[in-house]
Amino acid sequence: MEIAWGLANSGKPFLWVARRGLVLGVEKQELPEGFGSAVEGRGKVIEWAPQQEVLAHPAVGGFWTHNGWNSTLESIYEGVPMLSRPLFGGQLATGRYVADAWKIGILLEGVLERGETEKAVRKLMEEDEGAAMRERAKDLKEKVRMCLERSGSSQQAVDKLVDHILSLRKFPFS
Repeated sequence: MEIAWGLANSGKPFLWVARRGLVLGVEKQELPEGFGSAVEGRGKVIEWAPQQEVLAHPAVGGFWTHNGWNSTLESIYEGVPMLSRPLFGGQLATGRYVADAWKIGILLEGVLERGETEKAVRKLMEEDEGAAMRERAKDLKEKVRMCLERSGSSQQAVDKLVDHILSLRKFPFS
């Protein structure tokens, strides 16, 4: 409920994917009374979206994520800064790396009240610090894409691995 009102109070347009069954024992996400009318015309809540396609859209200015590795990589690949809300396990380490090492996101920890959510959204979308995060996210996007090109470092590493594996076939194992 507090996250919903934080989004509403930020005044920013948003797409919120609230998956059914995400909370054990809860079949449908209930939004607070009055939330729909408060965000009408600028906020949309849906149950599913093709995440990579959404992140690739030029209108996306930020991504609220739990910092699962796939979600984090997709966000980096598309150059989108993150509001990181890790839930468990390695997500916290990833969220800290996103915020503290790469400086392309804001780490949200503890109990979130609407004011904190609103402040984080505004910081990412309006303030100079958020603009700097967006710039760093775009720079990281370019570096990642260069690595993934045919002649990039990722392809070179895979080629070396394949060559090494194939070279092992030359020696009989007895």
